[in-house]
Amino acid sequence: QIHLTDEVVTSEHAQSMGGSQVFLEAGEVQTVETLIKCIAVASGNDAAVAMAEYICGSEEAFVTKMNEKAQSLGMTNTHFTDCCGLTDDDSHHTTARDVAIMSRELVQKYPDIYQYTGIWMEDITHTTARGSTPFTLSSTNKLLKQYQWATGLKTGSTAKAKYCLSATARKDGIDLITVVMTAPDSRARFLDAATLLSYGYSVSALYRDDNKDQLLPVSVKGGQEETVPVVYASEFVWLDTNGNDISMVQKKISVPKEAEAPVVVGTKAGEAIYRLNGEQIGTVPILYASNVEKAFYRDYVKKAVTAFLL
Repeated sequence: QIHLTDEVVTSEHAQSMGGSQVFLEAGEVQTVETLIKCIAVASGNDAAVAMAEYICGSEEAFVTKMNEKAQSLGMTNTHFTDCCGLTDDDSHHTTARDVAIMSRELVQKYPDIYQYTGIWMEDITHTTARGSTPFTLSSTNKLLKQYQWATGLKTGSTAKAKYCLSATARKDGIDLITVVMTAPDSRARFLDAATLLSYGYSVSALYRDDNKDQLLPVSVKGGQEETVPVVYASEFVWLDTNGNDISMVQKKISVPKEAEAPVVVGTKAGEAIYRLNGEQIGTVPILYASNVEKAFYRDYVKKAVTAFLL
C-alpha cells in the first residue's frame, strides 16, 4: 500500500515523542525508507509514530492493527497500547516467545529488513524552515560489533522493561533468533544474546539436499508417450538440534513403476522420504514434469507404422 519513496510529513504528536528519537520537527518531510532507517537503526520513537500515522491515519488506528496482527501470529501474551513502547501502562506487555514469533515473521517474510538492521552508522538530512542539517544515525544494537555473525534485529529499553533485545544471526546457513528481556544494563543484554546464540550454533546442524540428481522417468500405461519425466518439487532442508550425525540421513525415492494416462504436469507422482536413525524427518514431493495425453486407436496405429518403418 505504500512505497519506500513515499514522503511522510511529521505531525506535532510524532515530534513530541520522548525517549530515543531522531529529532524530527513538525512539518518535516522524510521518505518512508529514511524513517525505516530511523526506526531500525536509531530506535526513533518520533519516526515510529510518524510512520504509524502515515499508514493508518492515527497512532491509535495503527495500534489496533498491531494487536490484530499479534493475535493472528499467535502472540497470545502480547497487547500493545502504543506503537513505540514508551507507555507506562501495565496493559502494554509481551513475552520473549512472542517477540521471537514477531521477529521470525519479519525476517522470513521481509528479509530486506536486514539491509537496515545491519547498518552501523549512516547520515540523514533534516530539512526544515531553518534549512538543511545532517544527522547521524548510530545503531543501538552493539551486538553488530560484538558478535561476528550478528545480522540484527532490534533493541528496546524502558524503566519497566529494563534492557531488551531481539537478536538475529546467520552462520553456516543457519539463521537463529534469541530474545533477552529485563537485563540489568545494556551490556548484559548483548553478552547474554551472544552466549545464547553461541549455544544455539553449538547444538545445531543443517542438512541440505538440493535435489539436483536426475530421476528416472515413469512408464505410462495407455498414453501417447511411453514415459513421463519426474522432478523434485523443491530442495530439502532440515535443522537438527539434538547432536545427531546428519551425514547419516538416508533418502528413499518412492514413485510408482507405472502411471496411467492421462498424466497432468505438476501433479504429485510420489515423494522423496528422508530418515535419520530409522525415523522419518521429512519428505519432498516428486511431480510429473509434463503432460501425457491418453492414447486412442489412431495413436496405436501411428506407433505401429512408425515401428514398422524403422
